[in-house]
Amino acid sequence: MKSSICKTITLGLALTTLSGTASAHTGLGAIHDFAAGFVHPWLGADHLLAMFAVGLWASVLGGRALWLLPLSFLSVMGMGAGLHFAGVALPYAEWGVAASVLALELAVWQDGRTAAGWAGAMSGGFALFHGYVHAAELGANADAGLYTAGFLLATALLHGLGLATGLAGRRFGWARRAFGVFCAGVGAYLLVNV
Repeated sequence: MKSSICKTITLGLALTTLSGTASAHTGLGAIHDFAAGFVHPWLGADHLLAMFAVGLWASVLGGRALWLLPLSFLSVMGMGAGLHFAGVALPYAEWGVAASVLALELAVWQDGRTAAGWAGAMSGGFALFHGYVHAAELGANADAGLYTAGFLLATALLHGLGLATGLAGRRFGWARRAFGVFCAGVGAYLLVNV
């Protein structure tokens, strides 16, 4: 049993390191379809860590937070994309994404001392920025619906990985806290370099 839990935690932590760059927002090329939307969250540490952290934090809080945090994030993320598609400017969106990495990882680190409602609002608030910057990557002749469906599905999977890792590794709170501190450092780095 312990071996299985350790493997699950190791897998979850390893998945967060798959990102090759600090940010998935390169501005290079046109993004056109479902596959591009699905891949986008996996390509930058900013999205990867924040979305994994939402699931991990939900597992720490337990109860209704298990569904409230991921659902809040996904629904408001869709709204953030809608703002961009409607031509509404969201100032400092990249800063909001970077701040989300720092804040969500600190929330994971602090061991679940947050009310589920407040945690859902915080997750949703940061999701607005994530959705907006995802949509900003869309190419001119792209299918916005397919692209959005792709990044929402990838986000749901990252939330699920965070949830599964957190639930499987409840005995290893020290590893979760260490992960939170490490990722908060990544978030601080991203904030300085936006």
